[in-house]
This record gives sequence, C-alpha cells and structure tokens, in this order.
Amino acid sequence: MLLAAFMVTAFSSPLPAKAKSFSKPQAQPAKAYPAHDDHSDEKVAIAADPYDTPEKAKIFSINFNDHGFLPVFFIVTNTGDQPISIANMQVTLTTANNSKLTPASPDDIYRRLVNPQGGTKPQMPLPFPRSKVKGTITDKERTEVETSQFAARAVEPHNTQSGFLFFDIEDISAPLARAHIYVTGVDDAKGNELMYFDIPMDNYLKTAH
Repeated sequence: MLLAAFMVTAFSSPLPAKAKSFSKPQAQPAKAYPAHDDHSDEKVAIAADPYDTPEKAKIFSINFNDHGFLPVFFIVTNTGDQPISIANMQVTLTTANNSKLTPASPDDIYRRLVNPQGGTKPQMPLPFPRSKVKGTITDKERTEVETSQFAARAVEPHNTQSGFLFFDIEDISAPLARAHIYVTGVDDAKGNELMYFDIPMDNYLKTAH
C-alpha cells in the first residue's frame, strides 16, 4: 500500500495529432553528473545538467536561449528500498547576485514564445489556438514544452526520474557562475522531509567549459 501511495505520476496533455514527440535524454544516476548533491545516508541524490551550449540544445526545436530561458536537465535518483515523494518539491536557482529563480511554467514559456518582447508576465488568453498563425504556438512547440518537463511526483526504490526545468534568465548575465540550485520538499516514505539539497553549478562549469 505504501509503495502504491507513492507511485510516479506524470501529468501531461494528450499529444496533438501529427506532432512528433520530444525525445528526452536518457538519464544516468544523479551521481554521474558533475553538478549534484548526494545524501548518502538518506540514499537520495539530485543532479542538474544545464543545456546551455548550442551543441546540447540541439535536442530542442525551440531555441530557448533566444527566448531568455535556460533548460536544465534535472535528475533525482533513489537508491534506497523505500519510495520517496517529490510532490511538494521546490527548486530554486540562486545566482551569484542572489537572484532567486524558480522554474517557469508551461504557460510562462508559451507567453514568451508568443510575445518575445513582452516577457512572461502579461496575461494572454489560454489555451492558445492550435493552428499556426502569427503570434501563436505550433503543435510541435507545445508538444516539446509539455513532454520535456520534469513531472514526476515520486521516485520508486532503486529508480531515477528526470526531466527539464526552464529558468527565466532574461537580462541575467552569466547565470550559472557561482550559482547554486537548492531543492527542498523531498519526503521519505514516512512523510519526513529530507535535508535540503545544495547543487553548486560551478561544478558543472569546471567540466563543461
């Protein structure tokens, strides 16, 4: 019963007809990535792998960088014998100048794609039309945003969950240098919150650039 209560669920809309599914990278265990935090006593590790170079970003048809977003491949590995819940998980990218960035929602991304000069705040009517006209989202773009997102609510024993988080870095220069990703709200099978995770992004920059 306990395991069933923490089964992984991923919420996504049905894929639009004729839209090719986004192919998410195959995740390695979190400890395999340079930027990670391993809680060995709690048997949970979390990693962040930014897709900040043109070569890595080729997996997307959308140029997120041109629209002011930083895609980060987010990986959670549970090496324990009990499931963990990440339903209440909160992720914050804290930059060197102490800007605190939380992941953009799909609607935030759609608004930026529709209105690149308008930022993410103006409230435009949703859902957007599905046929491509000036100022709208294509089926392919919508599918890519929806299927790439990190959407897991739990991680089963000896398993890894992954997906992308998108941070709004418009007008922020060098967002990764001396930055940290902090993760809270990870609970064990008894509902006890684990110690927060601290992922130094300089560990990524040292190996990637």
